[in-house]
Amino acid sequence: MNRTTRLVGLASAVVDLVLLVDHLPEPGGDVLASATRTTVGGGLTALRAAAADGLPAVYAGGHGTGPFGDLVRAALADLGVLAALPPTPDEDSGFCVVLVDPTGERTFATTVGAEGHLTARQLGVLRLRPGDAVYVSGYDLAYPHGPVLGDAVARLPVDTPVVMDPGPLVGEIPRPLLATVLGRTSWLSLNAREAARLTGDTGLDPAEAAAALLADGAGRAGVVLRDGAAGAVLAVPGREPVRVPGVPAETVVDTNGAGDVHVGAFVAGLARGLDPVDALAAANAAASAWVSLPGTAR
Repeated sequence: MNRTTRLVGLASAVVDLVLLVDHLPEPGGDVLASATRTTVGGGLTALRAAAADGLPAVYAGGHGTGPFGDLVRAALADLGVLAALPPTPDEDSGFCVVLVDPTGERTFATTVGAEGHLTARQLGVLRLRPGDAVYVSGYDLAYPHGPVLGDAVARLPVDTPVVMDPGPLVGEIPRPLLATVLGRTSWLSLNAREAARLTGDTGLDPAEAAAALLADGAGRAGVVLRDGAAGAVLAVPGREPVRVPGVPAETVVDTNGAGDVHVGAFVAGLARGLDPVDALAAANAAASAWVSLPGTAR
């Protein structure tokens, strides 16, 4: 990938309503939360990580005109991240209910707002510049505007690198649309569950899955397969896949957003001129630091 000087995020920013629970409720049941917080996450988390590492970031996703949209814009302003599009009139931003258990594992339920209803006209006003890399999330491909977004990604200049994280909704993305975006993806970053969905083979070890996903994309710069506390596997053309060990976290408090942080830190590392292995090590460290922080400290 050419040296990146700015990360442009098409991955949607949403408001996270986070509840810390002792356990997930059984179907039809309920559970009392020990603590709650409201924050802005989704695609903004990757931009936050990139900006924290010195890579300028732009949010090119949608945002609404109601109270949740106000929270999104306030978070962008706090981080110094430019919003490339004006607010969508007459529609608020969406939100995500996040249940976090004592292990730090998170379970989501998401509602789609203005960030999931972009039009071709809105996306058509975006102007990229040399040195931009574009970040895409599979969430958006599963949203109502997925086909419009996929077409916009397919039309990006050939010298604009695309970084994609298919996300937990990868199984909900129409296969032709997914194939279109994957065919334009320069760097694919995903976890083991998502890799199994994409390869269709749950029996592959992480190195095998990363190699298979690299071979599946002509001209792809590389694949990062995130493997939790074990670190991540890197597959790039001309090399055997390599595992880059994780950085142990003293205490895992909340894993929400760790994958987004990993992506943002990895792209920022490449932008600094690091070798992909070193950039991946830096991303592992950033994700480890993130999961050890309570949400109120982020």
